[in-house]
Amino acid sequence: MNTLRILLPLLALALTACATHVPQRAAVTLTLAAINDFHGNLEVPAGGVPEVDHASRQIRRTPAGGVARLATVIGRLRERNPHFAFVSAGDLIGASPLASGYFDDEPAIEAMNSLGLDLHGVGNHEFDRGRAELLRLSTGGCPRGGCKSGLAFGGARFGFLAANVVVRDSGATLFAPYAIREFGGIKVAFIGVTLKETPAILPPAASAGLAFLDEAQTVNRLIPEVRRAGATAVVVLIHQGGFNRGGPNDCRDFRGPIIDITRRFDRAVDVVISGHTHQAYICRIDGRLVTSAGSFGRVLTAIELRLDGANGRVIAASAVNHVVRSDVPEHPLLAALAARQARLMATLDRTVGRVLQTVSNAQNADGESPLGQLIADAHLEATTGAGAEVAFMNPGGIRVPIDFSGNGAVTYSALYAVQPFGNHLVTMTLSGEQLLRLLEQQWSVSGLRRLQISKGSGFEWYPARPEGARIARDSVVINGEPLQAGRDYRVTVNDYLAGGGDNLPVLREGRNRVVGMQSVDALVAYFERHSPLAPVAQRRVMRVDR
Repeated sequence: MNTLRILLPLLALALTACATHVPQRAAVTLTLAAINDFHGNLEVPAGGVPEVDHASRQIRRTPAGGVARLATVIGRLRERNPHFAFVSAGDLIGASPLASGYFDDEPAIEAMNSLGLDLHGVGNHEFDRGRAELLRLSTGGCPRGGCKSGLAFGGARFGFLAANVVVRDSGATLFAPYAIREFGGIKVAFIGVTLKETPAILPPAASAGLAFLDEAQTVNRLIPEVRRAGATAVVVLIHQGGFNRGGPNDCRDFRGPIIDITRRFDRAVDVVISGHTHQAYICRIDGRLVTSAGSFGRVLTAIELRLDGANGRVIAASAVNHVVRSDVPEHPLLAALAARQARLMATLDRTVGRVLQTVSNAQNADGESPLGQLIADAHLEATTGAGAEVAFMNPGGIRVPIDFSGNGAVTYSALYAVQPFGNHLVTMTLSGEQLLRLLEQQWSVSGLRRLQISKGSGFEWYPARPEGARIARDSVVINGEPLQAGRDYRVTVNDYLAGGGDNLPVLREGRNRVVGMQSVDALVAYFERHSPLAPVAQRRVMRVDR
């Protein structure tokens, strides 16, 4: 017994000594490269990136982008750290330039395969042509009639994530809700969600049979599940965002829906990679890192996470937005892909007219832009044969400005990039009272979605008044005459709006519909008839701040 009393403390001491010599797992540094809202921009897009010139304190636009240069920036980050992932927060495809859009966005998927994309949280534009087409792009195969490139299409070699997109018939998510990746023995969960308002900004048929659930509630429900699977860090890829008045690494006067969503996330969420608003920013919201890389591959976000070796938690998080400048060398593989598409596109392209200056799509305080007015005028002119008296254009359908360069020549591909959706024009009959409802419904989605109106028409609006009463009824003019509530009018919109898109349900009530040419063809015809053009914004719409 005495011997046992002596041995037990010695044994305990030995075990304690052994325990103290168990090596601690070192902290792991994880690098994430992130993009959002790529929209099939294989080549350098128009518009550039807004950056603050600190000498003049003015914002200037820097030419940037191109998938071949984007590949180089990603490759540099990948080489620096063995613990690396390349992720996307929605809208890889949809509303794409001719080089990708004409070929059903297969080139955009091929480009992401070559870039080594790991995970993609789907956005609203992935659903533009319906879930069957989205599933084809994910799994491969050609559409009915074959692939327009004449090449086989193998689909995406990266994972699609959509935790809050549910198939109504089965209750299952359309794609995997999350993925878990391991870095240095530490598991990180990536959860993908898209904006719950997606059905309001899609043609109704595109979201048929699908439910889009609340973003924060969906993520929070998944936290216990990913914890049980061993994930100690959580990254959310969300296609929703905010608005920044500063440069790509600023968070100045920040606003937007991502603020409330982030605040409602479970505290287990460490990083939020966002998108949708086409803004670049680096923010801290509720103590968490929130990033966005703008749009069109012009910016790449580099995120560095320091993971605790003992418990796997994020102990530090930082990010930098890198502008993909024109002095970055091109990656030869991606340059070859872009060149292949440019050659195919060249067979479709031609010069259609000229501009005397850049035609901007930036909205002024009234909510109008020179390009928006030009497009509305083109749509009106194209449908006068159907009796059109006024035309409206949604600014979300105007993707890029028309840049002036050289002699101002404007090509078909440049106009396709402005309106890449393939929408047809629809002329319908609405009463004057329905037109008033249409004007009031503009505020049901976002303060940035003011309808663009054709020449000879306009109205006053009062931002201080409550929603539903912001239009001065006696100020509304249609085709040069005061609006009469009891009179019928012939109104032209694109088929996206005609189906109630942008949360404008009154347009579904339109009667005696006539479907016309594609919207981009109307714009081409307008350029062919009226070039050279030098549009400047007229005050068709007037904001009254009192």
